Amino acid sequence: MYYGLHGGGGRTRTVVLNRIKGHDFSSVTATQPLVFLLSLEQMKLLMISILVFLVHLSLVLASADATQPPFACDSKNPATASYTFCNPSLPIPQRVKDLVSRLTLDEKISQLVNNAPAIPRLGIPSYEWWSEALHGVTSAGRGIQLNGIIKGATSFPQVILSAASFDAHLWYRIAKAIGVEARAIYNAGQASGLTFWAPNINIFRDPRWGRGQETPGEDPLVTSAYAISYVRGLQGDSYEGGKLGVHLQASACCKHFTAYDLDNWNGTTRYGFDARVSLQDLADTYQPPFHSCINQGRASGIMCAYNRVNGIPSCADYNLLSKTARGQWGFNGYITSDCDAVSIIRDTHHYARTPEDAVGDVLRAGMDVNCGSYLQKYTKSAVQQKKVSESDIDRALHELFSVRMRLGLFNGNPVQQPFGNISPKNVCSEEHGNLAIEAAANSIVLLKNSDKLLPIPVPRSLANSISVAVIGPNANVEQTLLGNYAGPPCYSSAPSILHGILGYIPDAKYHAGCDSVACSSASINEAVALARTVDYVILVMGLDQTQEKEEKDRDSLLLPGKQNALITSVSRAAKKPVVLVILSGGPVDISFAKYDKKIGSILWAGYPGQAGGTAVAGIIFGDQNPGGRLPVTWYPQEFTKVPMTDMRMRPDLASGYPGRTYRFYKGKTVFEFGHGLSYSNFSYAFSSVSQKQLYLKENVTTYAVKEDSNSMRYISVTEMGEERCDRMKFSVVVEVTNYGEMAGKHSVLLFKRQVKHQHGSPMKQLVGFQSLHLNVGERAKIEFVLKPCEHLSKVREDGLSVIEEGSHFMIVGDKTYPVSIML
Repeated sequence: MYYGLHGGGGRTRTVVLNRIKGHDFSSVTATQPLVFLLSLEQMKLLMISILVFLVHLSLVLASADATQPPFACDSKNPATASYTFCNPSLPIPQRVKDLVSRLTLDEKISQLVNNAPAIPRLGIPSYEWWSEALHGVTSAGRGIQLNGIIKGATSFPQVILSAASFDAHLWYRIAKAIGVEARAIYNAGQASGLTFWAPNINIFRDPRWGRGQETPGEDPLVTSAYAISYVRGLQGDSYEGGKLGVHLQASACCKHFTAYDLDNWNGTTRYGFDARVSLQDLADTYQPPFHSCINQGRASGIMCAYNRVNGIPSCADYNLLSKTARGQWGFNGYITSDCDAVSIIRDTHHYARTPEDAVGDVLRAGMDVNCGSYLQKYTKSAVQQKKVSESDIDRALHELFSVRMRLGLFNGNPVQQPFGNISPKNVCSEEHGNLAIEAAANSIVLLKNSDKLLPIPVPRSLANSISVAVIGPNANVEQTLLGNYAGPPCYSSAPSILHGILGYIPDAKYHAGCDSVACSSASINEAVALARTVDYVILVMGLDQTQEKEEKDRDSLLLPGKQNALITSVSRAAKKPVVLVILSGGPVDISFAKYDKKIGSILWAGYPGQAGGTAVAGIIFGDQNPGGRLPVTWYPQEFTKVPMTDMRMRPDLASGYPGRTYRFYKGKTVFEFGHGLSYSNFSYAFSSVSQKQLYLKENVTTYAVKEDSNSMRYISVTEMGEERCDRMKFSVVVEVTNYGEMAGKHSVLLFKRQVKHQHGSPMKQLVGFQSLHLNVGERAKIEFVLKPCEHLSKVREDGLSVIEEGSHFMIVGDKTYPVSIML
């Protein structure tokens, strides 16, 4: 079927143009207009090109009027030459020491809050530490103003959906695009800061958590890999890391440190919650993403969380902030509180007796900047009462000004420095728009596809036309696609899923079915009547930010209100099994749909971003082969009996506690972690494993092999050391074949299972993942490089990481391969 841009009511229309992308019509004169038909794909490309061109044209035309970005050390100021801190050839520590030495106590204190004021006598502008870029630069923070020549930024899929791609390089590319747009907005004078409080790398421990949508899911390895990719991309490093140097494109901040995953549940809020966490769970679940974010990603920021951990507020925990992050992990950057997290140390946690005590607690612990005004109000009196010393303030200022200097904001005009050539034309570029489509399309998860209902064949002629009804409260919505911490997107609105479907079936019929996502009132009879008249029914249901978000955890895992009734009634009336699309950040118990033969296909589309409508439609009609896999377990409704406040990962069979996440949970599931179907079929084979038996004692002759009460021999990973551990790495090569009927992106997940899983060992553990594209009939080999100390170790109850003697199985799909460790 073909469509054009203009014309009458006919289904085949013509368009008159002199030049279209992909076709050279330069020889056609103005008096000889060209009339031709555009295919659906050409139509899409044309529309995208026109939109991108118009956006860029407006930015280029307006760029001459861009406001100058804020910066210090203006060469036009004669005093600049006398300031050591303005000499970019000197080491940053020397420059910062000079700057801090010039400040009065009042000036020093003024810089300890997120909206740090200007210091006019030194030519230092104000700075806003709070900016947001979770999955695209947004005006949700105070440092970004999208109200000038740049009015929007590329809105990528919400993090939980991007995580479903299991593609670390895709995550890096998304973050790199976000970092470029962030710097462009700053260079255009529409930002007062370049420190972005993302990524959120807390483990998605409980399916009810309203902010789980912001995270990469429940697995520590995946979350760690996401953290590394995001930080490197945003800050301007290479994908492999190690090429960044001193200069930062933008600053990433890993949050919320640590064990933060409850907002507001059953009377318990994040502000007063004391997370009771075992040393074992801290070491192998909650802390690894932060360690990776700092140690490998080289993040320049950390945010300490609202909650207490084992009685101590995170922002007042010296062991957490200074001893662990800065000391053991080598963190080099600033530490911010979450907003008002200092005030609650006294007012809610009652950990500090006075405001001055709270100020002393956080500054001595290693926190540097307070989101809020508490430090601005009480630091001077804390100094006077000797609750904190001026040297503690100087230490914090050293970290703060070091980051600002690394961002190039003390080297003169940023547009004349590294990253200075990034301009408004880099925002909402065609490249970034295509990446948003790719990210959504490669992440959407096909949960069910009975009798190959999907993809729906697109009619190629009027004689073969089909009728489609699109029903549901999420079908014709735009903002819902973006998730939280989002927008405004590049264009005035993100095309809805209905609009995406209309691109394939222009006469598709639509009915909301519910008054809202809450669906307290459902027009079931009207929806059923519509369903009976068409060939295919697509139901677009699920959640939105009224159901799950920051400060709003869910009580139920079921679809809200009368959604289930609407789905069931429509599916029974439809001529064919229906397609069900779920928008949500967290898991939903749709067991009824999983087993209902009248519901043929189920797609989970998360919150797919500005290109979500296009991506969902592309999968439904076969322009894209789905390749996403669930990054979080989908639990049944009965899981809500488990208190959200119980932080234990491991099950307790004596009390009936089922445990959490695929690694430890021993209950029923709706869909398992890693579940995801394709329109094609893929097979696996272990091609080679470089070492089937690992003789560790040959490498650890100087260390004692210990034995526990169960006669299990083990070696401490700490005693082994990184160098020895690195020498023992081995490779696992997996051959993957596409033996189906459609090319597609496919993620390969490699797990390991210890034969004897005791002392709280995971039932299985992801040790590697890679994504690849295979054509029909194509096969490829992918290599996983495993380190025994990292991938074959376990954490004991005392928090000690050890390697135990015994057998393991490498698992990929339905294939297993044994590997033994000998001590």
